[in-house]
Amino acid sequence: MTEIQEHTLPAVVESFILHWGDLGNHWGVNRSIAQMHALLYLAERPMTAEAIADELGIARSNVSNSLKELQGWKLVRRVPVRGDRRDHYEAETDPWEIARRIAEGRKAREVDPAHHALQACAAAAQDDPTVSDVARQRLADMAAFVESLNTWYEQMLVLPNATLLGLIRLGARVVRILGRSER
Repeated sequence: MTEIQEHTLPAVVESFILHWGDLGNHWGVNRSIAQMHALLYLAERPMTAEAIADELGIARSNVSNSLKELQGWKLVRRVPVRGDRRDHYEAETDPWEIARRIAEGRKAREVDPAHHALQACAAAAQDDPTVSDVARQRLADMAAFVESLNTWYEQMLVLPNATLLGLIRLGARVVRILGRSER
């Protein structure tokens, strides 16, 4: 179990790290990986793997494996520190970029394979006389729905952060307007 040394971190930092670890668990990410990300996100300067292990009270080997995974998600990068030959790590700190990278990773690992399988099932159902019209139509509808979401995602991915924020704010106004008209 990952335990944070109580004497080294301010209470609010410890709380954030613990909560981020719990959230990571819900998202399918190992708790210690999420906690390492949180620690590096709040760190004022790059940290060594040893410092991360000491701060979080986890095994050095676990830190090494977790850093590789965080680097694979492009949430953490290795950076040189003048006068120190050890590897140091820092986290991406832009919340928009973090969200983008997590969305890209999740899409590649989860959505894309499901999308391809759904397209294959819908195509195969079209030529299979044993598939009912209802099942064939529902597969086609689901494939079209996922394709629409995929297209929307690709369009949103290239927008600048300021534009995305504007769309989010616009969405809140649209909901308020629609909420008033539907009453």
